[in-house]
Amino acid sequence: MTVTARLALTDTREAADLSAFLLRLLRFDKAAAVRLRAVAPAEEDGVLAVFGRLPLGGSGALVIRTARLNGLDEPVDLTASAGQLLDGVDTEAGVVALPAPVTGPSWAGLLPPRAGWRPVGTPPVAEVYPELMAGVREFRERSETVPAHHRSRAVLDALADEIWSRPVGALPELPLRAVHAAYVIGFLTPGAPLTVHKAGGWLRLSAPAGSVVVRTAAAPGAGLGLSPLR
Repeated sequence: MTVTARLALTDTREAADLSAFLLRLLRFDKAAAVRLRAVAPAEEDGVLAVFGRLPLGGSGALVIRTARLNGLDEPVDLTASAGQLLDGVDTEAGVVALPAPVTGPSWAGLLPPRAGWRPVGTPPVAEVYPELMAGVREFRERSETVPAHHRSRAVLDALADEIWSRPVGALPELPLRAVHAAYVIGFLTPGAPLTVHKAGGWLRLSAPAGSVVVRTAAAPGAGLGLSPLR
Protein backbone atom coordinates (compact mmCIF):
# COMPACT_ATOMS: atom_id res chain seq x y z
CA MET A 1 0.00 0.00 0.00
CA THR A 2 1.08 3.58 -0.54
CA VAL A 3 1.19 6.59 1.72
CA THR A 4 -2.33 7.74 2.50
CA ALA A 5 -1.75 11.39 3.43
CA ARG A 6 0.69 14.14 4.22
CA LEU A 7 0.11 16.30 7.27
CA ALA A 8 1.63 19.76 7.61
CA LEU A 9 2.82 20.63 11.11
CA THR A 10 2.81 24.19 12.39
CA ASP A 11 6.62 24.39 12.41
CA THR A 12 9.78 22.32 12.12
CA ARG A 13 10.16 22.08 15.90
CA GLU A 14 7.02 19.96 16.06
CA ALA A 15 8.55 17.61 13.49
CA ALA A 16 11.84 17.38 15.38
CA ASP A 17 10.04 16.62 18.65
CA LEU A 18 7.94 13.93 16.98
CA SER A 19 11.06 12.34 15.48
CA ALA A 20 12.77 12.27 18.88
CA PHE A 21 9.70 10.63 20.43
CA LEU A 22 9.60 7.91 17.77
CA LEU A 23 13.34 7.25 18.07
CA ARG A 24 12.97 6.65 21.79
CA LEU A 25 10.09 4.25 21.21
CA LEU A 26 12.11 2.30 18.67
CA ARG A 27 15.02 1.93 21.08
CA PHE A 28 12.75 -0.19 23.25
CA ASP A 29 11.07 -2.07 20.43
CA LYS A 30 12.41 -2.00 16.87
CA ALA A 31 9.07 -3.35 15.65
CA ALA A 32 6.97 -0.86 17.63
CA ALA A 33 3.55 0.15 16.35
CA VAL A 34 1.82 3.45 17.06
CA ARG A 35 -1.81 4.53 16.99
CA LEU A 36 -2.36 7.83 15.19
CA ARG A 37 -5.28 10.17 15.48
CA ALA A 38 -5.60 13.60 13.89
CA VAL A 39 -8.63 15.74 14.59
CA ALA A 40 -9.59 19.36 13.99
CA PRO A 41 -11.79 20.80 16.75
CA ALA A 42 -14.11 23.63 15.77
CA GLU A 43 -12.23 26.75 14.67
CA GLU A 44 -8.84 25.06 15.22
CA ASP A 45 -6.26 23.85 12.70
CA GLY A 46 -5.94 20.37 14.17
CA VAL A 47 -3.81 18.16 16.37
CA LEU A 48 -1.98 14.92 15.61
CA ALA A 49 -1.78 12.51 18.54
CA VAL A 50 0.65 9.59 18.50
CA PHE A 51 0.13 6.77 21.00
CA GLY A 52 2.91 4.28 21.74
CA ARG A 53 3.60 1.62 24.34
CA LEU A 54 6.74 1.27 26.44
CA PRO A 55 7.34 -2.34 27.55
CA LEU A 56 8.51 -1.53 31.07
CA GLY A 57 8.09 -4.87 32.78
CA GLY A 58 5.03 -6.98 32.12
CA SER A 59 2.53 -4.14 32.42
CA GLY A 60 4.06 -1.37 30.35
CA ALA A 61 2.71 2.15 29.89
CA LEU A 62 1.14 4.16 27.10
CA VAL A 63 2.93 7.33 26.04
CA ILE A 64 1.29 10.11 24.05
CA ARG A 65 2.94 12.84 22.00
CA THR A 66 0.88 15.51 20.25
CA ALA A 67 1.85 17.84 17.42
CA ARG A 68 -0.05 20.90 16.19
CA LEU A 69 -1.17 20.82 12.58
CA ASN A 70 -1.32 23.58 10.02
CA GLY A 71 -4.81 22.65 8.89
CA LEU A 72 -6.45 19.26 8.43
CA ASP A 73 -8.66 18.20 5.51
CA GLU A 74 -10.15 15.13 7.16
CA PRO A 75 -9.70 13.17 10.41
CA VAL A 76 -7.04 10.47 10.60
CA ASP A 77 -7.28 7.28 12.66
CA LEU A 78 -4.89 4.42 11.98
CA THR A 79 -2.31 2.09 13.46
CA ALA A 80 1.08 2.16 11.75
CA SER A 81 4.69 1.08 12.07
CA ALA A 82 6.64 3.52 14.25
CA GLY A 83 9.68 3.02 12.02
CA GLN A 84 7.77 3.80 8.83
CA LEU A 85 6.19 6.84 10.46
CA LEU A 86 9.64 8.06 11.49
CA ASP A 87 10.81 7.67 7.90
CA GLY A 88 7.91 9.87 6.84
CA VAL A 89 8.76 12.78 9.13
CA ASP A 90 10.47 15.60 7.22
CA THR A 91 12.09 17.73 9.93
CA GLU A 92 13.16 20.41 7.45
CA ALA A 93 9.78 20.87 5.79
CA GLY A 94 7.71 20.19 8.92
CA VAL A 95 5.63 17.56 7.12
CA VAL A 96 4.58 14.04 8.11
CA ALA A 97 3.82 11.43 5.45
CA LEU A 98 1.47 8.85 6.92
CA PRO A 99 2.38 5.24 6.11
CA ALA A 100 -0.02 2.46 5.23
CA PRO A 101 -1.96 1.03 8.19
CA VAL A 102 -0.95 -2.23 9.82
CA THR A 103 -2.71 -4.74 12.01
CA GLY A 104 -1.95 -3.36 15.42
CA PRO A 105 -1.27 -4.90 18.82
CA SER A 106 -4.12 -5.36 21.29
CA TRP A 107 -3.28 -2.20 23.28
CA ALA A 108 -3.94 -0.02 20.21
CA GLY A 109 -7.62 -0.93 20.38
CA LEU A 110 -7.99 -0.02 24.04
CA LEU A 111 -7.02 3.61 24.46
CA PRO A 112 -7.79 6.00 27.34
CA PRO A 113 -11.21 7.65 27.46
CA ARG A 114 -11.79 11.00 25.83
CA ALA A 115 -13.57 12.67 28.74
CA GLY A 116 -14.31 12.21 32.42
CA TRP A 117 -10.84 13.04 33.73
CA ARG A 118 -10.63 14.54 37.20
CA PRO A 119 -7.55 16.10 38.80
CA VAL A 120 -5.69 13.99 41.35
CA GLY A 121 -2.59 16.00 42.17
CA THR A 122 0.52 17.87 41.06
CA PRO A 123 3.59 15.96 42.25
CA PRO A 124 6.73 18.17 42.23
CA VAL A 125 9.35 16.84 39.84
CA ALA A 126 12.05 17.68 42.40
CA GLU A 127 10.50 15.13 44.79
CA VAL A 128 9.64 12.52 42.18
CA TYR A 129 13.02 12.42 40.45
CA PRO A 130 15.07 11.06 43.40
CA GLU A 131 12.57 8.21 43.86
CA LEU A 132 12.84 7.40 40.19
CA MET A 133 16.64 7.31 40.24
CA ALA A 134 16.58 5.10 43.34
CA GLY A 135 14.35 2.67 41.46
CA VAL A 136 16.66 2.68 38.43
CA ARG A 137 19.67 1.92 40.65
CA GLU A 138 17.80 -0.83 42.49
CA PHE A 139 16.76 -2.51 39.26
CA ARG A 140 20.31 -2.42 37.92
CA GLU A 141 21.87 -3.71 41.13
CA ARG A 142 19.33 -6.48 41.71
CA SER A 143 19.32 -7.62 38.09
CA GLU A 144 23.12 -7.92 38.19
CA THR A 145 22.88 -10.34 41.12
CA VAL A 146 20.66 -12.73 39.15
CA PRO A 147 22.79 -15.63 37.80
CA ALA A 148 23.22 -15.42 34.03
CA HIS A 149 21.46 -18.74 33.46
CA HIS A 150 18.39 -17.43 35.34
CA ARG A 151 18.36 -13.91 33.85
CA SER A 152 15.41 -14.46 31.53
CA ARG A 153 13.00 -11.84 30.24
CA ALA A 154 10.32 -13.20 32.59
CA VAL A 155 12.61 -12.83 35.62
CA LEU A 156 13.62 -9.28 34.67
CA ASP A 157 10.01 -8.30 33.93
CA ALA A 158 8.93 -9.57 37.35
CA LEU A 159 11.65 -7.51 39.02
CA ALA A 160 10.68 -4.44 37.00
CA ASP A 161 7.01 -4.87 37.90
CA GLU A 162 7.88 -5.13 41.59
CA ILE A 163 9.84 -1.87 41.53
CA TRP A 164 7.72 0.22 39.15
CA SER A 165 4.39 -0.72 40.72
CA ARG A 166 5.38 1.03 43.97
CA PRO A 167 3.48 4.21 44.81
CA VAL A 168 5.07 7.62 44.39
CA GLY A 169 5.70 9.20 47.78
CA ALA A 170 4.32 12.61 46.83
CA LEU A 171 1.17 11.06 45.33
CA PRO A 172 0.58 7.44 46.44
CA GLU A 173 -2.19 6.91 43.91
CA LEU A 174 0.39 7.20 41.10
CA PRO A 175 2.62 4.18 40.42
CA LEU A 176 6.31 4.80 39.86
CA ARG A 177 5.89 3.10 36.48
CA ALA A 178 4.29 6.25 35.07
CA VAL A 179 7.21 8.41 36.21
CA HIS A 180 9.72 5.95 34.81
CA ALA A 181 7.94 5.95 31.44
CA ALA A 182 7.89 9.76 31.38
CA TYR A 183 11.62 9.78 32.06
CA VAL A 184 12.71 7.29 29.41
CA ILE A 185 10.51 8.84 26.70
CA GLY A 186 11.89 12.32 27.43
CA PHE A 187 8.87 13.97 29.06
CA LEU A 188 10.33 14.29 32.58
CA THR A 189 12.64 17.30 32.64
CA PRO A 190 13.91 19.52 35.49
CA GLY A 191 11.33 22.08 36.54
CA ALA A 192 8.62 20.70 34.26
CA PRO A 193 5.16 21.01 35.87
CA LEU A 194 3.47 17.65 36.36
CA THR A 195 -0.24 17.01 36.70
CA VAL A 196 -2.10 13.77 37.36
CA HIS A 197 -5.69 13.02 36.34
CA LYS A 198 -7.87 9.95 36.74
CA ALA A 199 -10.73 8.53 34.70
CA GLY A 200 -12.20 5.17 35.64
CA GLY A 201 -9.36 2.68 35.80
CA TRP A 202 -6.86 5.00 34.09
CA LEU A 203 -4.29 7.46 35.45
CA ARG A 204 -2.64 10.11 33.28
CA LEU A 205 0.63 11.84 34.16
CA SER A 206 1.04 14.96 32.02
CA ALA A 207 4.02 17.20 31.35
CA PRO A 208 4.45 19.97 28.77
CA ALA A 209 6.11 17.55 26.31
CA GLY A 210 3.51 14.78 26.50
CA SER A 211 1.57 12.35 28.65
CA VAL A 212 1.89 8.88 30.12
CA VAL A 213 -1.20 6.79 30.79
CA VAL A 214 -1.32 3.65 32.91
CA ARG A 215 -4.14 1.24 33.59
CA THR A 216 -4.76 0.84 37.31
CA ALA A 217 -7.80 -1.45 37.13
CA ALA A 218 -10.36 -2.80 34.75
CA ALA A 219 -13.33 -0.46 34.74
CA PRO A 220 -16.65 -0.63 32.86
CA GLY A 221 -16.47 1.58 29.78
CA ALA A 222 -12.76 2.34 30.16
CA GLY A 223 -10.83 2.68 26.97
CA LEU A 224 -13.75 3.58 24.71
CA GLY A 225 -12.63 7.13 23.97
CA LEU A 226 -9.73 7.94 21.71
CA SER A 227 -8.76 11.58 22.15
CA PRO A 228 -5.67 12.29 24.25
CA LEU A 229 -4.92 15.34 26.30
CA ARG A 230 -1.44 16.75 26.30
